[in-house]
Amino acid sequence: MGENISTIAVIDYGMGNLRSVQKALETVGANNVRVRIVRSRQELGEPAGLVLPGVGAIRDCVAALEGSGLADSVRGWISENRPFLGVCLGLQALFDHSEEAGVRGLGVFPGKVVKFRLRPDFKIPHIGWNSVSFVKEEILNRELHPASDQFYFVHSYHVVPENSDLVWCQTDYDGPFVSGISRGNCFATQFHPEKSQAKGLQIYRNFLQLALDTA
Repeated sequence: MGENISTIAVIDYGMGNLRSVQKALETVGANNVRVRIVRSRQELGEPAGLVLPGVGAIRDCVAALEGSGLADSVRGWISENRPFLGVCLGLQALFDHSEEAGVRGLGVFPGKVVKFRLRPDFKIPHIGWNSVSFVKEEILNRELHPASDQFYFVHSYHVVPENSDLVWCQTDYDGPFVSGISRGNCFATQFHPEKSQAKGLQIYRNFLQLALDTA
């Protein structure tokens, strides 16, 4: 296999759960895919797919991406409809603005990131397993139940897209919130597939298949 077929690039901006994401991708990719960590635009090359994982503060995330040149890489990658997967903060960073410290995001999609406003008996952050309901049938939810599979969440903020056609899946936590978006070959989840056991690995497996099919 050539470089553009066999490589998945995972963005490292100095925060987060890189090793667990890398390990999950390597597990489902077996010997067919090489997972490479990239820290700058110059290191990106021409992989088959691009993954933006994330935990922590969105201000630090966006600042690091802009400083490394990878913010423009992400914007360009998605605009070219190349296989992209954002995870947790990697979803939130795609939007215009976040209530978390009033930060401007990457502006890939119109919309905002807001803090949960819940009844007192619901805790913030939203931590643990919760069901995901897929409202669109996409390659990344193949072999998954449309409404009852559980995934692992850790977050205090959630995205509110301006365009409802972006919504890929929803989850209920004192009311429904958007737990994943999709447009073309761009996908992003609020939950952590790498912490979600077999169901999460299926999402990574489906993403690898998409990346290899479109390379």
